[in-house]
This record gives sequence, C-alpha cells and structure tokens, in this order.
Amino acid sequence: MKRYIAGATLLVLLSGCTIQSAPQTDIDSVAQSVPQLDANASTSIDFVSLDRATLAYHKAQLSETVPALMQLIKTANKALQKPIDPVTNKTLLPASGDIHDYFSFGTYWWPNPDTDNGLPYVNRDGQTNPATRTAATDKRRFVRFGKDVTALALAYYFTNNTQYAEKARQLLNAWHVDPATRMNPNLRHAQAIPGRVDGRGVGLIDSRFLIGVMDSVELLKSVLTPNEHQAIVSWYRELTGWMLSSDNGYDEEKARNNHGTWYDAQIVALLMFIGEYDQAKMRIESRTKARVRSQFDSDGAQPLELKRTRPWHYSNFNLQAYSKLAVMADKLGVDLWGYHDNQASLQQGYRFIAEYVVAPERWPLEEVRGFDTQIAYSNLLYASKAYDDPLFENALAQLRHHAKSNRDVHNLLVLNSH
Repeated sequence: MKRYIAGATLLVLLSGCTIQSAPQTDIDSVAQSVPQLDANASTSIDFVSLDRATLAYHKAQLSETVPALMQLIKTANKALQKPIDPVTNKTLLPASGDIHDYFSFGTYWWPNPDTDNGLPYVNRDGQTNPATRTAATDKRRFVRFGKDVTALALAYYFTNNTQYAEKARQLLNAWHVDPATRMNPNLRHAQAIPGRVDGRGVGLIDSRFLIGVMDSVELLKSVLTPNEHQAIVSWYRELTGWMLSSDNGYDEEKARNNHGTWYDAQIVALLMFIGEYDQAKMRIESRTKARVRSQFDSDGAQPLELKRTRPWHYSNFNLQAYSKLAVMADKLGVDLWGYHDNQASLQQGYRFIAEYVVAPERWPLEEVRGFDTQIAYSNLLYASKAYDDPLFENALAQLRHHAKSNRDVHNLLVLNSH
C-alpha cells in the first residue's frame, strides 16, 4: 500500500522564512528517486546516520511534523545568537600545555574530602560535579558545538534559510579549519581526574556528538568551499587514526558497557565519513555484534547498565548508540537490527525498554534523578521502523500524549512506517 503525504499546501512562517510543502507526495516515489547503495559496490555514502529519502519525505509534509520543526527552529535561532566559542577559549590548560588540545575532567569525580588539597579526586557515580560544566574546560563548549552545528544544518535543510548554514560554516571553521582556533584532532586529555590521570579512554564518549556534525557537513556541502570541506575531512581522518591507534582508544574499545558501544558508533561513523566502508563494515561484524551478545541477556536487560545509579537512563543511552549503529549498518549492507544468537538479540533489548514504557509502574530499580519514560522515545521510533512488533507502537502511543515527544527532532529524521 502506498503512503501519501497530505495534499494541502502548508505555509509556515518561521524566522522570516516561508516554508512550503509539496502537494500530495508519494513517499515510495521519493525514496526511489534517491540513489541507493549497493552493498557490494564502491559507491560513496552521502550521510553517516541520516537518510536522504526520509529527510525529503518529512520536508515535503511539514504539516504533520510542525511541533518538531518549531522546536528545531527555536534551537537553531538560539544557536544563531551565541558567539563562536572554540577550544582555545578555555582558561585551564591540559597537562600538555597546548590550548588547542581538548580538555575535560571526569563528570562524576569530586574533590577528596579527606585531604587538604582535595587530591586525588574521588568518584560519586551519578552525581555530576558542576565544575565539569564551566567554561574553564572544554566539555560544555564541545557539546554545544556539536549540538548547534547539527541543529543549524537541519534547520537550513528544512527552511532553506542561509543564515543557519553560514553560522554552521563559521563553527566548523573555528573548530576544524582555522589554525588559530582549531582543536587538535585527539582527546588525549578528555575526562582527566585531578590527582590521578591526565586523560582517560572513557573521555572519548565526549565526542559522540561529532556523529551529527559529520552528517551536517553533507547538508552544508553547498556552502562550504572546496578547501574548507577538504580541511574538515582531513581533520576527521586524523581523529580516526588517533582513535584507532591511541592507548585511550584501545581502553575505550575494551569497555564492556555503553562506552564501548559509543566507541563503535563513533568509529563506524568516522570510517564511513572518510570513505573507509570496508573497515566500517568489518567493525560492525567483528566488534558490535559481539557487544550485543555480551551486553544483553535473554530478556533484553543490560546487566552492566542496570548496576548504575541511573539504570533506566543508561539502558536507553546504550540503545541510542545501537540505534545509530544499526542505521549505519543498513547503509553498509549489514543487518544489525535482526542480529541475534541463542541468548541475546537487539530487538529484545528494545522490547525490554518498551515494556516499561507501557507499564512504568513495574520498573523495579531506583533512578537517582527520577524515572522518565520520555527518554526512550527516539529509541522506540527506530525500533518501530525496524520491527513489525505492536509493542513498539503501543509504547510510542503512550509517549505521544506528551508534548515533549512531539517536539523531538527525531520525528523529522525517522520514518515511522507501521
């Protein structure tokens, strides 16, 4: 059965732009008009984790996704007003002494109450040290860079407002191109622990937002000069080499919990972005599938995440990495959605979460920041698209009663076809 977009033309005034939807568009026709990757061919892949046909579909039928679009525009407008804040703006230096080196320290590490100088820092799992979020170090500005570029690029795509594209271009130049402000392509000094270590493998999770930046580069290709685009790709090529060869990268790869999954997601995205598709495919086949076997039990629970003080949050956080990995795997001709062995399957992992969205009162564990079913929304959108399972639609129906879910940008990025 063909799926049609509403025939009425919609005019939406957003930040001075008029957005006009196309009349009655057939989504199957849209999809057929976009070149598809032959898994056995050397054809390049345009996006890392986005889908061009899905974007085109949503752009053509904005009337059904206005809340998400309005939220996206609101976020992009805020980004327009922010000053460019590169890595060189920090006031504390990492152990290297190089202001171009990214520097953060561990989110859950606090001054030692038993020593005069507070060293070495001690761990309080789940309790964020507010000092890790100041402008003195880089984590906050790095996260903001990733989120702002992603929002600006998507807003540019959906509205054709070149102000968004220009601001995103300026951010990319500040972080990846301009020698005066660019970040060195490594995370050697990420999530340092004062008094203990100058940087750790777990710090590589700080760069997960770069997956969205890489997709944004494709959306912004028409406004980037050839030299800018080449410099950006070169920056990511260097980062890829460092992540694959450094001790920090090796430590993160060995992580058995969400850190290892997010490492895989970043490595696969990086390899795809620089055109190393065979290596990306090999990573999923040899590493990511093994993680599914080790991280999920037969019920779909994630024992290592359930041990945390925020078990619901981290179970969903890990699945967010798998959602990206499974989408990327599709582009590479690998079916990660359907992967299973005798005990574990990715589908069962999503079912485990969906069951508690449908019946949240059954959640048996303490969540130190409160149990919020809404954080499962994007995972369930992907699951509903991937699996013909009514549980996921039932769970989504529960969440769609809340305005927060309707404003989620994933409503513009995922095609919920069931």
